[in-house]
Amino acid sequence: MSRISHIALDDANLPPPTPEIEQERKVAMFDLIEDNTFALPKRDDRVIPDGPYHVGLSIREKRLVFDIKTEGEEPAAEFHLSLSPFRQVVKDYWAICESYFDAVKNMPPSQIETIDMARRGIHNEGARVLEERLDGKAEIDNDTARRLFTLICVLHFGG
Repeated sequence: MSRISHIALDDANLPPPTPEIEQERKVAMFDLIEDNTFALPKRDDRVIPDGPYHVGLSIREKRLVFDIKTEGEEPAAEFHLSLSPFRQVVKDYWAICESYFDAVKNMPPSQIETIDMARRGIHNEGARVLEERLDGKAEIDNDTARRLFTLICVLHFGG
């Protein structure tokens, strides 16, 4: 399978992120580039350029946009996904993240662990939704879906 060699978020119109959100973003982007699986499936008679790919993520006209290019910056694919399937899981994810960030500052490890388990569960649900939405458009593994979901959450935070 191919991979993502570069990821960019179009966050120009978003408010400045909190330190916690900036940290989530940096970790997700680093981990994504270090280890991911991302391939464009063959469709009809169209020739699909081989990866690695540069992926741009943005929100345009209330849609999540994946802008996929080759390493030479030639267009490879672009898909627009409705944000509706993501809204509740993103909202739940940020709510549990707030609880987690607060817990890390004030609570004993046992309570932090419980909140972190809930956070991972919601994160897994978001990754599952993303994998479903990308079915037939891009082939990704679960770790890649989790990291991309984090970046989608970052874009949602300001939008």
